[in-house]
Amino acid sequence: MTKIAPQPGIMEIDLYQGGAAHVAGLDNVVKLSSNENPLGPSPAAIEAYRRASYDLHRYPSSDHRALRGAIAEVLGLDADRIICGAGSDEVIAFLCQAYAGPGNEVVHTEHGFAMYRISALAAGATPVEVRERERVTDVDAILAACTDATRLVFIANPNNPTGTMIGLAEIERLAEGLPPQALLVLDGAYAEYVEGYDGGAEMVDRRDNVVMTRTFSKLYGLGGLRIGWGYGPAHVIDVLNRVRGPFNLSQAALAAAEAAIRDRAYTDHCRVENARWRTWLADALAEIGVPSDVSCANFVLARFANQAEAEACDDYLKTQGLIVRRVAGYNLPQCLRITVGDESACRRVVHAVRQFKGAR
Repeated sequence: MTKIAPQPGIMEIDLYQGGAAHVAGLDNVVKLSSNENPLGPSPAAIEAYRRASYDLHRYPSSDHRALRGAIAEVLGLDADRIICGAGSDEVIAFLCQAYAGPGNEVVHTEHGFAMYRISALAAGATPVEVRERERVTDVDAILAACTDATRLVFIANPNNPTGTMIGLAEIERLAEGLPPQALLVLDGAYAEYVEGYDGGAEMVDRRDNVVMTRTFSKLYGLGGLRIGWGYGPAHVIDVLNRVRGPFNLSQAALAAAEAAIRDRAYTDHCRVENARWRTWLADALAEIGVPSDVSCANFVLARFANQAEAEACDDYLKTQGLIVRRVAGYNLPQCLRITVGDESACRRVVHAVRQFKGAR
């Protein structure tokens, strides 16, 4: 019998299930399961990626100086306190690797992003799930769950898959109330969809216990390149850079991301289009008996009467070439998460759900 075994916690991790992309037997399929930008990346980012293809034999920058400088310039941040990763997922993993381990606890909410639990277990720490209040982060519940063993508290704001968010005053109250050994991590993967919201950056500048993570996978349309970043106190970024691999991002990804964040007109256009069709989609679904909370992201969380109806609707949508996301794994079995697509996709979804509801 083999004695070779992984570290404790590893076998408690369920393999991550990404959004489906294909339906057998159908060609005209619309993928609305992964919260991708239907408008794609900035043309400037595409051109930067194309130009980078001529230097594929060269190692990329190990300090990501150009991209960090661009992020800092556009958003008014300190470039020295930015770290880049292969998606914000990698920054989340760095945080767990560096600050949590056996005997420590990592707090997240019941409908929070799956990678919080996964990264905590991979580090040997204990994930602690905290209830939400009607699919909204509950600061009091999080504070009540914190103990002397708490090392990290993750909240996504806006949250995935609920689309809800809490205000900066509540986040400040949470940061102020944490035990002294704990870091608050504000996952801002969808922050760019909220007009005027800095994702908590100003709070990071004022406090030594708050870190913000961001991604180029959503509004910027670069999910295929896997690039994200984090912003935190100097003492945290110093620690994270000690566990980061020196060449964790490709030169092509770095170039495309730099061009993307500098193209502010394009990102503004994407934000406006998303808001327009998000409102239309949510209102149209509500009119046919499928409510959702006000979403601050690029998806709506459609609520059905029960799990059976949600799954039956998902099955019907697939027959119509529409792929959405079941979220039972996020403790929301009666819901379907639907990415806000372009006009055609939104209209197709509403038409198909109306047909489904009318046939029942």
